[in-house]
Amino acid sequence: MRKHIVAGNWKMNTTVPEGIALAEAVVAKSAEVPADVQLIIATPFTHLYPCGKAVEGTRVALSAENCADKAKGAYTGEISVDMLTSVGCEYTILGHSERRQYYGETDEKLVEKTRLALAAGLKVILCVGENLEEREAEKHFDVCKTQIVNVLYNFTAEDMKNIVIAYEPVWAIGTGKTATAEQAEEIHAFIRKVVADKFGAEVADEMSILYGGSCKPSNAKELFAMADIDGGLIGGAALKADDFIGIALSF
Repeated sequence: MRKHIVAGNWKMNTTVPEGIALAEAVVAKSAEVPADVQLIIATPFTHLYPCGKAVEGTRVALSAENCADKAKGAYTGEISVDMLTSVGCEYTILGHSERRQYYGETDEKLVEKTRLALAAGLKVILCVGENLEEREAEKHFDVCKTQIVNVLYNFTAEDMKNIVIAYEPVWAIGTGKTATAEQAEEIHAFIRKVVADKFGAEVADEMSILYGGSCKPSNAKELFAMADIDGGLIGGAALKADDFIGIALSF
């Protein structure tokens, strides 16, 4: 049975007091969510320590939105994996489309980040996905396969137990557009096959693959009903506890 996951990616939103209040609201409402759904909040770096305290001892896990590709040293402004684990992080998001698009995140760097994160005991949510131009050119399968091969094929079947893939149709992020449930299922099933081709069917069947494109309470139920969609990486809807929990109640 694959793990159902609903992860909230707060991005560069909320002040620290607002973030603490949001984390506390998620915890307060988490009892409504079925026990087999893993709730995760991914907060800005400044929020990790206090939000970690807010979710400590609860069913809500803490994630970073990124990490450095170096273990430590003279890298001003970077945050290491050991810093993340020291404030209670269990996960980190890597390779988000915004990191790739705006900050030049490469697959090569993601290999290093993933290696460091796993060695530190963090679980990784690796983002893959195509932009609008690539989708319209019908290159979405090739784009997703290349991103997975370039990063995850450097790891072992054992490593894959601590990796989650989040599929992001970049054209649907923050645009209000959403892939149809059938479009999302098609690419999720393809991603699972790419994983199976390298690591075997058992590893692929056990891997959670999340949908990350404008998922909200109104469409989550239809998306989560698909065979290969195991949850969501939630953006805007994660900034309201009621919406976030509403999505988690859609299984």
